[in-house]
Amino acid sequence: MPEIEIINGDITKLPIAAIVNAANNSLLGGGGVDGAIHRAAGPWLLDECKKLGGCETGQSKITKGYYLPASFVIHTVGPVWQGGNKNEPELLKSCYITALDLAREKGLRKIAFPAISCGVYGYPIDKAAEIAVSTVIKYVRQYDCFDKIIFIDLNPYIIKEYEKLLEIAKRQM
Repeated sequence: MPEIEIINGDITKLPIAAIVNAANNSLLGGGGVDGAIHRAAGPWLLDECKKLGGCETGQSKITKGYYLPASFVIHTVGPVWQGGNKNEPELLKSCYITALDLAREKGLRKIAFPAISCGVYGYPIDKAAEIAVSTVIKYVRQYDCFDKIIFIDLNPYIIKEYEKLLEIAKRQM
């Protein structure tokens, strides 16, 4: 089982194998963490993203990190919250699984996740964090290929939610 760490901080500052970008379908940058990652990585990230032809909701694609301290960026497109009856939980779970799959295929042993879909996409933080933590724990139990998984965000409320859920998960192990 890898170390799972929760950090209140800026994902663009992490010297790690891969960071996950909560992207939009175009992969061409946007607001929130997506915009911050694109700004920190430099214009070459946008150039590479233009060649990827976008990304479906619930899926992930990988690029280099360019000026980021992270070697790679795994772009994943979370669902927009529409009340929970439009396949949002399954799509959000797929974001984590497809991002972890890409990291595993590339042999990247350390990966950091932001709170996918919790910003302008409106996913309730408690529900999104529960999906994130449970999906990642289930994945790393199945595949022994990671040394460290980080959940990182600037919002202290999101951090508290992750800490609470991780503590519950540890007690159940």
